Amino acid sequence: MTWSVDSWKARPLAQEIHYEDTAGADAVVTKLRQLPPLVTSWEIERLKKLVAEAQAGKRFLLQGGDCAEMFADCKPDIITSKLKILLQMSLVLVHAGKIPVVRVGRLAGQYAKPRSKLTEERDGVVLPSYFGDLINRPDFTPEARRADPRAMLDAYGHAALTLNFVRSLSDGGFADLHHPEYWDLAFLSRADLPPEMREEYTQTSHRLSEALRFMEALGETTVDELTSVEFYTSHEGLNLHYESAQTRTVPRRTGHYLLTTHLPWIGERTRAVDGAHVEFFRGIENVVGVKIGSNVDPADALNLLEFLNPNNEAGKLVLITRMGAAHVQRALPPLVDRIHRAKRKVLWVCDPMHGNTIPTANGLKTRSFDDILFEIEQTFAIHHDSGSFLGGVHFELTGEDVTECVGGGLTEEDLDRNYASVCDPRLNYRQALEMAFRVGHWLGRAKPSLRF
Repeated sequence: MTWSVDSWKARPLAQEIHYEDTAGADAVVTKLRQLPPLVTSWEIERLKKLVAEAQAGKRFLLQGGDCAEMFADCKPDIITSKLKILLQMSLVLVHAGKIPVVRVGRLAGQYAKPRSKLTEERDGVVLPSYFGDLINRPDFTPEARRADPRAMLDAYGHAALTLNFVRSLSDGGFADLHHPEYWDLAFLSRADLPPEMREEYTQTSHRLSEALRFMEALGETTVDELTSVEFYTSHEGLNLHYESAQTRTVPRRTGHYLLTTHLPWIGERTRAVDGAHVEFFRGIENVVGVKIGSNVDPADALNLLEFLNPNNEAGKLVLITRMGAAHVQRALPPLVDRIHRAKRKVLWVCDPMHGNTIPTANGLKTRSFDDILFEIEQTFAIHHDSGSFLGGVHFELTGEDVTECVGGGLTEEDLDRNYASVCDPRLNYRQALEMAFRVGHWLGRAKPSLRF
């Protein structure tokens, strides 16, 4: 049970990355160990405190961003649009649920993506799959698909630039962030939106505008000057060479901190309790997320949680369920019941995206807006019926006007207009904002007794 920064190397490694240039990989890891951290231990400890409060029903977590960030998208307008939609969504949830929201972006590090197939075949040519810019490139050539250790330094640099810009925006605010009358609420005009829901959302936006204007008048200043926005980053810790290189002790604190991000998570494909990823993440002080799919055995899930958090520390674990609309009613209740009866301290978060990926007639990956809504609604209900409560949601989304998920105003015929994702489909700005109103509708109706 002895843990070290490199003890994961003695365990089976799922989604293993093969660097042909081993000397180059070692040199990059050495360089990364010498570079300043991307985040700080006190930010991590602050997030752990907020997650502990969310576990007690006193906060709600909103996590969202790209399926896989690309270095080419490290641009001010793209970063701004991502942050803007997450902050706008959080304001809707705060107003609807009357509860503070913890904002966490899949941002400044989501450069690696696990794949169901390690190789890809086109016209008889077989090459490694694209695992994200942290590892290789999407072009279908042997050179592009070869794992490049230098990409780890590029990832560090782009993450640092992104974090610097995000912190500036969070401190300075946006001109239209706190004015819902300026938001794009075009989804309210959709013909298939029930009239009573349209009226509810319209009134919510008006009341939110009035409340924010009142705050400004009360403080005789702007909302941005009244309070700065707390914003945290997250990504899947797939490439353990990269993650371990930025893991270290810090002065006046005990333990090791992973300093590439505030909230790393372990994926559904890498959560084997005897595997390298679980071995690595059990030894760090960060809040750790764990993705759980519909095929999980509740006993195995409980064993995993006990292994990752043997002292049952509050704020330590975020359990992200990704069941799928077709399986949530079968798979989630026994899992919630087993963890709840064991009194394990976890923050339950619903990821309604990854279990609902479907192919179109021409083989393009998409997701149904209605399936996403159904899984969230059922997850709220299942937790309520089990004496538990849903403490957060996790979306793949973008602030851009992409056409990747059907529903919410888009059909399959619309997908070709602007399908920009290199991996999985994301909600666009209008779909994400509507999703916030829907989640707020359910959150606002959660029984106050659950917030103990």
